[in-house]
Amino acid sequence: MSTPLPRSRTAAATAAPSTRPPGRPALDWRIRFGILSLIWGFSFLLIKVGTEAYAPFQVTLGRLVFGTAVVAAVLVVKRERLPRGARTWLHLAVAALFLNALPFSLFAYAELTIPSTLAGICNATSPLWGMALSLVALSEDRPTRRRVAGLGIGFFGVLTVLGAWQGFSGLDVTGTVLALLASLSYPIGWIYVRRTLAGAGHSNLSLTGAQLLLATVELAVVTPWFTSMPTSFPVMPLLAIVALGALGTGLAFLLQYALVSEVGPTTAQMVTYFVPVIATAAGVAVLGESLSWSTPVGAVIVLAGAALTQSRPRATPPQLDAHPSRPLNHASHH
Repeated sequence: MSTPLPRSRTAAATAAPSTRPPGRPALDWRIRFGILSLIWGFSFLLIKVGTEAYAPFQVTLGRLVFGTAVVAAVLVVKRERLPRGARTWLHLAVAALFLNALPFSLFAYAELTIPSTLAGICNATSPLWGMALSLVALSEDRPTRRRVAGLGIGFFGVLTVLGAWQGFSGLDVTGTVLALLASLSYPIGWIYVRRTLAGAGHSNLSLTGAQLLLATVELAVVTPWFTSMPTSFPVMPLLAIVALGALGTGLAFLLQYALVSEVGPTTAQMVTYFVPVIATAAGVAVLGESLSWSTPVGAVIVLAGAALTQSRPRATPPQLDAHPSRPLNHASHH
């Protein structure tokens, strides 16, 4: 769910080789993959807990503050500098809006009225939106029968999750639309980054540190206009926001960055398909959210469709895959 800059044909992508870096990591990549899946899967639960006591913009601002602090600390330790050049910072400001500030805020507002389980499943539609947008915005992305079929299957899964045959009865339309718009925001940002920051000449860590900093500034400007200072600071929701930022945004990015460097983007991006499963399990087990049969069935259909939209010919080397709808550092997400 952190959704820093994507692994497209940018300098950020080329900065991280697909081969295993020197030295053996303390934890096997599979363990780190599982930890990342858990962190992003539980992010939707943490958003829900945070919004029980704080306004959505405050939850998002806190998330970005703590997430930026973690990445900034790593930048200091590694002695990496932030990017230079007004043009780069301008593009990063737009990326920060669509990849962090906007989707994080939309999910927080959505979870005021919808379960965290539904928000997590809506997040899984990002690859579907990305594939649909890339067919329009990126001329080099040619549709194939498999990918078009995946798009259709995926959106059929969305309709299944929402219970379309029942006329969407019992569904909070506003909250669901906000969650879907949040998922749509990610591929818009990825496509923008792909078009504007290719060959930026900075490391992924440096670019993402700047992006998160700009997103924090954007929320710091907006939040006072729409919220008032809390009169009390309940501990559990506050801890949820701290964890959401430090783990779900800061640490999650660092884990994903290391995974992409070690096993390549194609394997690392598979975390996307575990997030809604964990988000659903967490919402039901911890928050006691109800779950009808159509939700898990629809989620499986969504993930199957998303997987088809991401499929590539066998001849395409995974490390060169630059499709903007691949949420390699999300999210995401989440």
